Amino acid sequence: MSDLTITDLAEKMRDIDFAMLFTTTDNGALAGRPMSNNRDVEYAGDSFYFTFEQSRTVADVERDPKVALSFQGSKGLLGKPPLFASVQGVAELIRDKGAFAQHWTKDLDRWFPDGVDTPGVVLIKVRAERIHYWNGEDAGEIRP
Repeated sequence: MSDLTITDLAEKMRDIDFAMLFTTTDNGALAGRPMSNNRDVEYAGDSFYFTFEQSRTVADVERDPKVALSFQGSKGLLGKPPLFASVQGVAELIRDKGAFAQHWTKDLDRWFPDGVDTPGVVLIKVRAERIHYWNGEDAGEIRP
């Protein structure tokens, strides 16, 4: 077992742009979709994602804020497998433009052409409660 700290893990996760975000639908099924964290991962175990108000993601989170995230690195060191991380957490929907600005990157303009002023933008903050990771041949669990 490895002993990565939450700071170590957040730094490694920052290098993984896309995650799969899983929510629970109204009929109890799991729904997953790729989301960019824009390399915005905090040392406390929080990650941030932008979406639109009318998305299934927002409806699912409003009904059940428990979510899961899956991360996979692109390559490991010295031929070892890459970093994999499975995050269980609670999502919070944020509709404040000030918070949008704190987490905005220019790359988001591709999907949100008016930036933080794009109508219907919502920021999803996922607070990790449990992170299980596999880092090369090491594995471990962190509860931030």
